[in-house]
Amino acid sequence: MNLALPILVPVLPALGAAAGLATGRRYPGLARPLAVLPVAVSAVLALVTALQLGTGTTLDAATRLAPTGGPEISLALHLDGFSSLISVLVGLVATCVQVYSTAYLKDDPRYPSYAALVSLFTAAMFLVVYSGDLIVLLVGWEVMGICSYFLIGHHWEGADARTASLKAFLVTKLGDVPFLFGLFLLGADAGSFRITEVLHTAATGGLQHPTLIALLLLAGVAGKSAQFPLHTWLPDAMAGPTPVSALIHAATMVAAGIYLVARLLPVFLLSSAALLVLAVMAAVTMVGSALCALAQDDLKRVLAYSTVGQLGYMAGALASGDRQAAVFHLVAHGAFKALLFLTAGVVIHAAHTNSISAMSRIDGLRRRVPDAYWTMGIGLVALVGLPPFAGFFSKESVLTAAEHAAHGEALTGHLGPASAVPAAAGWTVLAAGLVTALLTAAYATRLWLVAFHAKPVAPADADAPYSPEIDEADPAHAEPAAMRWTLWVLAVPTMGFGLLGLRSEWLPRLLDGEPLRPGWETAVLGTGAAAIGILVAYAAWRASGARATAERPATDPGRLLLGPLHGPAQHGFGVDRLYTALFVRPTAAAAKLVRFLDRAVVETYVRGAGAAPGWLGRAVRLAQTGNAQGYLSALLAGAVLLAVLVAVGS
Repeated sequence: MNLALPILVPVLPALGAAAGLATGRRYPGLARPLAVLPVAVSAVLALVTALQLGTGTTLDAATRLAPTGGPEISLALHLDGFSSLISVLVGLVATCVQVYSTAYLKDDPRYPSYAALVSLFTAAMFLVVYSGDLIVLLVGWEVMGICSYFLIGHHWEGADARTASLKAFLVTKLGDVPFLFGLFLLGADAGSFRITEVLHTAATGGLQHPTLIALLLLAGVAGKSAQFPLHTWLPDAMAGPTPVSALIHAATMVAAGIYLVARLLPVFLLSSAALLVLAVMAAVTMVGSALCALAQDDLKRVLAYSTVGQLGYMAGALASGDRQAAVFHLVAHGAFKALLFLTAGVVIHAAHTNSISAMSRIDGLRRRVPDAYWTMGIGLVALVGLPPFAGFFSKESVLTAAEHAAHGEALTGHLGPASAVPAAAGWTVLAAGLVTALLTAAYATRLWLVAFHAKPVAPADADAPYSPEIDEADPAHAEPAAMRWTLWVLAVPTMGFGLLGLRSEWLPRLLDGEPLRPGWETAVLGTGAAAIGILVAYAAWRASGARATAERPATDPGRLLLGPLHGPAQHGFGVDRLYTALFVRPTAAAAKLVRFLDRAVVETYVRGAGAAPGWLGRAVRLAQTGNAQGYLSALLAGAVLLAVLVAVGS
C-alpha cells in the first residue's frame, strides 16, 4: 500500500483548518470550500485505504520522532480492519456535518473559525485512530479536548455556552490526569509506547502493573466517553451548535475513549478487577442515563443522555471481553446518532425551540419538515433496536457478548484469555442492557409522539410558545438542500449497515473474525423489552393527552412513567449538585481564603516592608536639623552614656 494515502487522511483536514483560520476573515468566500473539500477528500481516502488494506491484514510503519532516554516516541501508523472501519465512519460523519453546517450556520459571522475548528477536530480523531504510538495518540486526544472547548462555546455570548464549554474542558481534563500517568506506566512496563509492542508485551504477560494501568486509563475513558461518574459534561455540551453535537456524539470525542479501550483490550483482559469496574460503570451509566432521558424536555438533552447510554452499551461489550461487538455498536451508533442530531437541528430550526412540549403545541410541524420527520423516525427505530435496522444487530451483539461472558464463554478471540472476564461482569451488563433497552424504547417513543403527534391545543396564555403560523412558512426554508440530503445519506447506513454483520462474513473478518449474528435468546429478550417500552410509552402518552384543554394542558408521559423519580431524573439524580457540594464549593472557599491571606496578610507584610525604610528615613531626616550645637550636644550625651555603661559594666 502507498503510505501517502493514510498519511494524507489526517493531514488534509489539518491543512484545511490552518487555511480556514488564515483566510477566513480576509476571504470569507473561501470558508465553505476549505471546510468541505479537505474533509470530503479525507473521507474518500479513508475508504480507499480501507479497501486496499482489505480484511485480516495490518499495516505498520514508523519513524523515530524523539529520543527520550527511555521508551522512544515514534511517528507511527498502525492500520487494521478495526481502525479502517472507524476512520470511514469519522470521514462520513464529518463530511455530512460540514455540508450541513454550510446551511445551518450560513448567517453566522464566525462560521470560518467554526468550520476550521471542525476540520481540526476531525484531523485529531483521524490521528487517534491511525496512530501506532500512544504519545502521538495522546496529541490527537488532547487536540480534540481543546477543539470541543471552542466549539461548545461557539455562541460565547450566552452564559450557558460559556459555562458548558468550561465544564466540558475541566471534567475531561480531570480524567486526563490519571490517564496520562496510566500511559506513562504502560510505556514503562512495556518498554515502548508503540501499540504493537504494548500488545505483544501484554500477550506475553510482561506487564507488571496491569490492574493499576487499566484503572488509570479508565479514568480518562470515563471523561472522554462520558461514563459515570464523569458523564455530566455531555448533556450540558448541548449549548453548542447542533452540528457540533452530531460530530462529538457520533464520530469523535466520545468515541475516542471506547476506541482506546478496544485497541488496548488485551491490557484490560489481564485484570479481572478492571473489567468488573468497567462493567459496573457501564451498567450505572446505561440505566441512569436512560432514566434521565425519559425526564428531559429539551430535545437535544434527550439525545445527549441517549448517547451516554449507548456508550454504556459499548463499554459493557468491552467489559464482556468482546471488542468487535463494541466496535460494531460504535459504528452503527455513529451513523444513527449523527442522523438524529442533524434531524434535531432541522426540527429546532423550524420550530424555533428545543422544547418537546412546545413542539407538541405546533400544528403541522411534521408536515413542515417531512424529511426530518421520516429520517428521525428511522434514527429512533435504530436507537430502539428494532429489526432490520443497524441498531438491532449491533445492540444484540452486545447482549450476546454479555450472555457469553455471564456463562464463562467470553468471545475474546486472540486478544486474551476468556477466563479473565468475570461472570459477574457479564451478568451485570446483560441485566442493565435489557433494562436500558426497555427505557430506550420508552423515551424514544415519548419523544416521537409528543414532538410530532400530539394534538395541538392553543394555550390560554398568549405568551406561551405556540406558533400556528408555522404552517404557512416555506418548507424549503425549513429544510435547505444541504441539510436535507445529508439526512438521507446518513439514513442509508442506519438502515443497512447492520445487515453486513448478519449476511456477510466481510464485517466479522474485518474485525476479530468472530460471528456477529445475535443469539436467539438475547434477540427475543432485547426485542421484547423494546416492545414493552414502546407500548408502555404509548399508553402513557394516550393517558396524558386524552383530556387536554387550553386550561389543562397534557401531562408529560415521562412524568407519568417515572412518578417520584421524575424530578431527580430531570436533574441528573443530583450528581452535579453533589460535585458542587464536594468540589466546587470547597474549592471556591479555599480560593476566598487564599485571597484573604494574600491581601490581608501577605500584602500587609509586603507593604510594611516597603513602608519601613520610609519611616526610618523620615525619622533620620527629623534628626538632621542643621544646628551644630545640637549635633555636639547629642555627641556629648552619647559619649557620657557610653562612659556610664562602661563604668557600670566593669
